[in-house]
Amino acid sequence: MARRLRVEYEGAIYHVTIRGVERRRIFDDDADRERFLKRLGEAVEEYGVRLYLYCLMSNHVHLLLETPQANLSAFMQKLQTAYTVYYNLRHRRAGHLTQGRFAARPVDGDSYLLKLSRYIHLNPVCVGGVAGRPVNERVKRLGEYRWSSYRGYAGLGQQPGFVCEGPVLSHVAGAENDRRRAYRRFVEAGLAQKDDELLEVLKGGGWGVGEKDFQDRIRDIHADMAGKRKRIEDVSYRRAGRLYEPKVILKAVAGSFGVEAGSLRQRSYNCVARGVVAYLLGKHAGMNQRDIGAWLGMGTGAAVSAQLKRLRVLEERDTELVSRIAGLSAEIAGGGEHAVRGKARRQEC
Repeated sequence: MARRLRVEYEGAIYHVTIRGVERRRIFDDDADRERFLKRLGEAVEEYGVRLYLYCLMSNHVHLLLETPQANLSAFMQKLQTAYTVYYNLRHRRAGHLTQGRFAARPVDGDSYLLKLSRYIHLNPVCVGGVAGRPVNERVKRLGEYRWSSYRGYAGLGQQPGFVCEGPVLSHVAGAENDRRRAYRRFVEAGLAQKDDELLEVLKGGGWGVGEKDFQDRIRDIHADMAGKRKRIEDVSYRRAGRLYEPKVILKAVAGSFGVEAGSLRQRSYNCVARGVVAYLLGKHAGMNQRDIGAWLGMGTGAAVSAQLKRLRVLEERDTELVSRIAGLSAEIAGGGEHAVRGKARRQEC
């Protein structure tokens, strides 16, 4: 079954969750948490996101944020890729760190923003062995927990500069100086009495966190986006039937990497561009690995398979390479006659 299309629009507010693959840890120590927050702050600034709050747990993360530029997917891709590359290098591992794609539910900022902020901030004292402790112990632990935005909201610590508190605190009654104390009392009250209404909304499928009229609006936006996507896919499908000459693909890759086209058909063991050519020949020329190996002078199909495997490992560490390959693929599918945008990066082969 196809995944539901991600709903993105200007000014959308989301409850985002990132979970470790197979529920494994994504933070081994405080150094990992500090690096994640550093990457989070950088991504917030780069993509113009308004981050309302965050909470880091051992194997998952909660974010509550707004996207004025309707760029949630791009923002999250940058954040997750940057952190995964760091984590894999530091802990000498490879492969995916997080479970599938991140979850993101649109939120009605008028009705549910404050309640949802409490739910997220209470995570550290509502899971595991801590959940069964007396309320006063949980209140103490909540105030001491360093890896969420709660301490800043409650006036118990310094808030990172990339957190935008205004929208949440505007829903708290009281004078400006009293709002942090009022917010702290509001959150602590959630330890004694659960918000069953919010929990019911969060457990349900639906189109977001909000009342029926809000969910209907999100559903309509989704239908409009799905219609546009279908038209784009129809055009792409018609183009997909066309196979391109290997020389066209070779020329495009050579231009992008700043090398001679002929050099890409000569044996070389550390040439990234040859791996890119091999990948694109399979995708756009309809060639199998045995034919690719013969055409590029790699020898057997097994050699091509090994080259493609090395390319996938490099992509996990190099987001620029991922973008370069995507751009080449789009350029070839669009005709393959024009130079790929972006400065050519010289590579010896």
